[in-house]
Amino acid sequence: MASMDIDKLVAEMTAWRHDLHAHPEFGFEEKRTAAFVASKLREFGLDDVAEGIGGTGVVGTLRRGTGNRAIALRADMDALRITEQGTVAYCSTRPGTMHACGHDGHTAMLLGAAKLLAEEGGFDGTVRFVFQPAEEWGKGALAMLADGLLEHFPFDEIYGLHNMPGLPVGKFETRPGAIMSAEDNFEITLKGVGGHAARPHWGNETLVAACATVVNLQTIVSRRLSPADIAVVSVTELITDGTRNALPGLARILGDARSFRPEVSARIEQQMRTIAKGTADAYGCEVEVTYTREFVPLLNDPALVDHAFAAAAVVFGTENVVVAAEPMTGSEDFARFLEHVPGCFVFIGNGQESAPLHNPHYDFNDDALIFGARFHAEIARQRLAAPDAGQ
Repeated sequence: MASMDIDKLVAEMTAWRHDLHAHPEFGFEEKRTAAFVASKLREFGLDDVAEGIGGTGVVGTLRRGTGNRAIALRADMDALRITEQGTVAYCSTRPGTMHACGHDGHTAMLLGAAKLLAEEGGFDGTVRFVFQPAEEWGKGALAMLADGLLEHFPFDEIYGLHNMPGLPVGKFETRPGAIMSAEDNFEITLKGVGGHAARPHWGNETLVAACATVVNLQTIVSRRLSPADIAVVSVTELITDGTRNALPGLARILGDARSFRPEVSARIEQQMRTIAKGTADAYGCEVEVTYTREFVPLLNDPALVDHAFAAAAVVFGTENVVVAAEPMTGSEDFARFLEHVPGCFVFIGNGQESAPLHNPHYDFNDDALIFGARFHAEIARQRLAAPDAGQ
């Protein structure tokens, strides 16, 4: 097995990452990013590179040996509608859009793994490199699946990773079972009769009813769910049509709910509808509730978690590989793939000094690039080991 110049690969991944960071694209708009990815995969000599999967997704295929098993490695490509406030030389050139979640780093790491595996081999079977659009709003994985991802590019299992601010570079975490939560979105619309602020009794304003609803929603988790269940209900917006001296006749309450089990999500929705109607009735208002499920829980396959730990031990060192203490209430649409095939999602350190994800000062830590690329390559080699490997 030929050995690659790792220093050169790190330099290349860093250059790719900076280029992607300077040219961020929102979900399903990743045309330049997808073209960049496809060009690199063809340059590496992959057996097949397919573009336009699920809109702007890219799938590269690399085959070695005669093995009939296939695994997939996934990276997300999209950026966020955030104005970058950093001062790096490769700062976003597109005002109002930036890579505030590190998807530029994820893409560069998977490209690095593709080059590493294409040049060095060391596996027997098929590796699918899945570059996914529109992760941030939970539509990209569904779009790729709807576009025939599994039919045209079948694989037996899938792996993905995300950088983690606060976790030192060179550290690795994952856990079996629930690791990231579902995300449900809701909108509660209260309708009444607005009027002059000096004469509230002449109408039937909605702001007090909306405020009471917001407070009452806080009892769902504290009083309607088992303390053993992890859940969060957050109101994030309260919008009315009132003004300084006019009471509103319309109020909208928007927010999201996080949970890890479908029955908990169903319980939250049922209680929300009951509370919204009861509160609206008490204030003489009409109410409408819209409740949607945007992300499903991310449930790691326990057996594949063991394999991920084994690969991580080689790359990070056993002392730097730990079981995550608890699941996160953030969401990831990688979970959609796991409704069809077993898989495992992991976290790698982005540094203790890193700004938080989705922060205008965030930047992916280039020191983490080699760890992600080597982990992708190692899991592929271990899961597609040649029959005589280790003998």
